Amino acid sequence: MFESLSEKLQNVFNRLRGKGGLTEADVAEAMREVRLALLEADVNFRVVKEFVTRVKERAVGQEVLESLSPTEQVIKIVHETLTDLLGGAEAHLNLAPRPPTVILMVGLQGSGKTTHCGKLALMLRKQGRRPLLAACDIYRPAAIRQLEVVGEAVEVPVFQMGDQVDPVAIARAARAKAEADGHDVLIVDTAGRLHVDDALMAEVERLQAELAPHEILLVLDAMTGQDAVNVATQFCDRLNVSGFILTKLDSDTRGGAAISIRAVAGKPIKFVGVGEKPDALDAFYPDRMARRILGMGDVLSLIERAEAMFDEKKQLELEKKLRANRFDLEDYLDQMQQMRKMGPLEQLLEAIPGFSQMRNKPKIDEKHFVRVQAIIQSMTREERRDPSIINGSRRRRIAAGSGTTVHEVNELLGQFNQMRKLLGTINRMEKSGKKPRGMQMPFFR
Repeated sequence: MFESLSEKLQNVFNRLRGKGGLTEADVAEAMREVRLALLEADVNFRVVKEFVTRVKERAVGQEVLESLSPTEQVIKIVHETLTDLLGGAEAHLNLAPRPPTVILMVGLQGSGKTTHCGKLALMLRKQGRRPLLAACDIYRPAAIRQLEVVGEAVEVPVFQMGDQVDPVAIARAARAKAEADGHDVLIVDTAGRLHVDDALMAEVERLQAELAPHEILLVLDAMTGQDAVNVATQFCDRLNVSGFILTKLDSDTRGGAAISIRAVAGKPIKFVGVGEKPDALDAFYPDRMARRILGMGDVLSLIERAEAMFDEKKQLELEKKLRANRFDLEDYLDQMQQMRKMGPLEQLLEAIPGFSQMRNKPKIDEKHFVRVQAIIQSMTREERRDPSIINGSRRRRIAAGSGTTVHEVNELLGQFNQMRKLLGTINRMEKSGKKPRGMQMPFFR
């Protein structure tokens, strides 16, 4: 995400670094380039104008031009101003003091609303809550069935009354069901509607009046850029929208919607969709997003995702094995699978500070992980636990069973043996009190 914008901003900052001391003319020139980069990223022109004005006002002050590191001061000002533009601080869900909390999900058809009802339900379930999904889209063919499939995937029940009942009546009955069954959150999936469709907009206004929802979340497709911003303002004119969910943010290389929407619509982005999997929904942190846009990485989100995905009990067992030098190919495969649950590797690397600025980035071959998995799964349990028994005939059998070559099998076994040797070295150094700093193993936290 934001690949093109991040690259252009980094080029601007790199040129400033090459100057050493800065003059007002240097700052003005840099801001012209920043302005063009933001406009090309499809950021609203009024937002761009306000942003550049605010940065220039602070950046031409004496504390910047006469500081020991003026360029870093300018970058700090850009980061702080961008963070403010994106909302300043994380916007939490408004939870009802007396359950159930009612969340009304609205948006255009095709924005990913039903899918994100499920993603939000899964996120809340993992937080210890008991959500209920309500199917109030009676117009789109198979919409109710889609929500049921989504509900099954995230293990959250779905309330539905078919497609012949008024959505307001369904919503009313769903709230009664939530109260009766002890569900503390009710997520209402509504029909996708155009903001110019007065009949459907009137219907969702009736839903708002009936439910008095604690949250009205507008689901927007980040790939539509300025159209998403226009839709947001028009929905906000008709409904008490409390926040936005931006979908497909992982595919939005420009980022204009994310940067513009808070400033234009005056409502916060609360969540962002960053993939197709049910758990690919993140809370929106303006500070972290600003860091990613400026190519500074987002280590905190990476750590949180790792903590959510890695099994603590398994990690403790693995640590014991590592200390006893009993790490085998089953452990290797397990660690690799846990890491892949966190998302595409290239997306994870982008969260590491400095990665986006590398000129010669390593090429990420996701298919390599598939081949490694196939090779290990083609081994017997005995072979996985003791790779030293894998002779020439076994290697040929494993290659045939995994659809790979003997060379690829040899390559994996060679890498694994190197890792075990390195682990042995680390264990010996730890016992002698000479633990090396900063040494990390592939697939380990």
